[in-house]
Amino acid sequence: MTTSASETIESAFLRQQPVKMLIGGQWVEAASGKTFETLNPATGKVLAHVAEGDAEDINRAVAAARKAFESGPWPKMTPSQRGRLLWRVAELIEEHADELAMLETLDNGKPIKYSKASDVPLTADHFRYFAGWATKIEGETIPVSIPNMLTYTLREPLGVVGQIIPWNFPMQMASWKLAPALAAGNTVILKPAEQTPLTALRIGELICEAGFPDGVVNIVPGYGHTAGAALAAHLDVDKIAFTGSTEVGKKILQASAGNLKKITLELGGKSPNIIFPDADLKWAVRGALTAIYFNSGQICTAGSRLFVHQSIYDETISQMAEAAAAMKVGEGVDPATEMGPVITQEQLDRVSGYIETGRREGATARAGGERVGGDLADGFFLRPTVLDQVTDEMTVAREEIFGPVVVALPFEEIEEVAARANRSIYGLAAGVWTSDIKKAHKMVSLLKSGVVWVNTYNQFDAAAPFGGYRQSGYGREMGHAVLDAYTQIKTAWINLR
Repeated sequence: MTTSASETIESAFLRQQPVKMLIGGQWVEAASGKTFETLNPATGKVLAHVAEGDAEDINRAVAAARKAFESGPWPKMTPSQRGRLLWRVAELIEEHADELAMLETLDNGKPIKYSKASDVPLTADHFRYFAGWATKIEGETIPVSIPNMLTYTLREPLGVVGQIIPWNFPMQMASWKLAPALAAGNTVILKPAEQTPLTALRIGELICEAGFPDGVVNIVPGYGHTAGAALAAHLDVDKIAFTGSTEVGKKILQASAGNLKKITLELGGKSPNIIFPDADLKWAVRGALTAIYFNSGQICTAGSRLFVHQSIYDETISQMAEAAAAMKVGEGVDPATEMGPVITQEQLDRVSGYIETGRREGATARAGGERVGGDLADGFFLRPTVLDQVTDEMTVAREEIFGPVVVALPFEEIEEVAARANRSIYGLAAGVWTSDIKKAHKMVSLLKSGVVWVNTYNQFDAAAPFGGYRQSGYGREMGHAVLDAYTQIKTAWINLR
């Protein structure tokens, strides 16, 4: 149900066909002249044709970024000037909030209420937060043991940075990558996901409007196996920052070996969400629903393994199943929608395949488990699913599904559940629900995860570092920790004799 209001909001940007790419401050078509379609996952219909970048376009973008890094106005700008530019981007994002929210909902499928209340404000916050850091990237003076030596360090930008972002939070992921890299003085080639390129490209227009010099930010849409692979392997790129699947992250790592470029990876997860019997059950169930069904379960931190104490297991899973069955599934532009579609037909088939595998291995669907038909049959809709009778060894309990599917698992002891929660190749996030503060701190200590939420879930802030253990990647995003990923340290020795 695309409303006339939504058509008005998004038409100015989508009227340009094809949507072009940003290279060297210019909006250009692909060198090959090719385009690809981006679809509305709620209807399966084409939203726009977008310039399809490949290796030649990556070469052009890298050359523009290298030139901008080494000459022109960018390397001469003061940290304060860089900060003002980032601050201006935040202001422009807020000025165009309705347009950006609608573009995100149409291209990704998420409910418009979340695009407006979460994605747009957090994107603006990220640029504003790192605008402040631009003037606070400091070295230090080191009191070495050698007499008459003044020794100090400088933090300098890495150079040309390639950034590859996923389709689940296109706008936020663009800000997570762009803002700290630019605050530190780097230049950037951003490759948005081919499924959701629109908001990254629109933000590119706002970056140009804010006054960034030509070539500082380049945005090349295209496919992972062409544009993404070319960026990861490029010998004149100094760093790759990637968010996506663990499988692709390993390929990125291999491709980086040619020039030993720096890498940060934010990858998959199979996050445990643990409810103890002393938890406030009403809030724990609400939190568990949000943990798995937010963004249709297409979030790397999704609380997809729900561990519930045996004493409250039946009651909790009954409440989960009842609430899941009652959720309003629909098009994102409908303000009443609580959960939208998954991103593509391919993803719908993948998630449905996991549900069938779970059933074959002995799991039972207490809610959901099937595609939504009727008026939504043309979109990629799946009902919120609760799988019961699951064991830790089942495929659905071990592998990342990346969809609206939670597996329920009973437990009895704190040490037992901690050990089972940690029995995963991943270690991105975890949730704990308890009224016992000692138990909360003990679980934070025991869980091998980069983030642990207690009596809440999926909280993010630009100031708080985020990243994972094990095959959930390495390096951190957000907060002061991410500055290590975009700077290098130079040590100076001055003989004072």
